[in-house]
Parts: sequence; C-alpha cells; structure tokens
Amino acid sequence: MTTSTKIGRLMAFTAKPGKGGDLAAAMLQVAEGLRQVPGCELYVISQDSGDPDTIRVVEAWADEASADAALAAAASTTGPVSIEAVLGMLAKPPERIDLTTLGGVGL
Repeated sequence: MTTSTKIGRLMAFTAKPGKGGDLAAAMLQVAEGLRQVPGCELYVISQDSGDPDTIRVVEAWADEASADAALAAAASTTGPVSIEAVLGMLAKPPERIDLTTLGGVGL
C-alpha cells in the first residue's frame, strides 16, 4: 500500500422537515461549482432512501489544503447556495466524519 495525502469526508445534512428536496437541489449546485476547483476529486450528493430529509455527501480531496481552500472560498460566496443559505435549511448542525482516503474505483 502506498502512502497518500488524499483526504475524504462523509457529511450528513438533515434538512428541516419536508425540505430535503430543496437541500438536495442546493447541494447539487454546490457540487456543480466544485467541478473546476483544484484538488476536488469527488463530491457526490445522495438523498437517504430511508429519510428524504437527510442528504449525504461523500468527498475526496487531493489534500487538506485543497479542502480548506474550497471551504474558505465558499465562505465568501453569497446567493442561493451560500454557506449561510445551506445552514438555514438545516434542522441541526451537519455531521462530519474525516477519513484518510486510500484508493478505490474513481480515485
């Protein structure tokens, strides 16, 4: 096994009741905006099949600096998919699990 500096994250966002579709749409816009961001290797949005108000995001980044830079850039973004707009859709704070990405299909 080779040593990697890649990092991964598993995120869970719980929308206010009945607002999972709105949150999913916003997160898909966020993902679209990350297509050209250096270091973003994977950003997949999924809706929990058992709870449509829960949106899960699987992320893979080239390194911690790339992930931090993307978050810092997002913090200065205004409009419908700003961090504040997304946080305003949530019923509770997002859950985050940090990972060391080792490899696999798509990486």
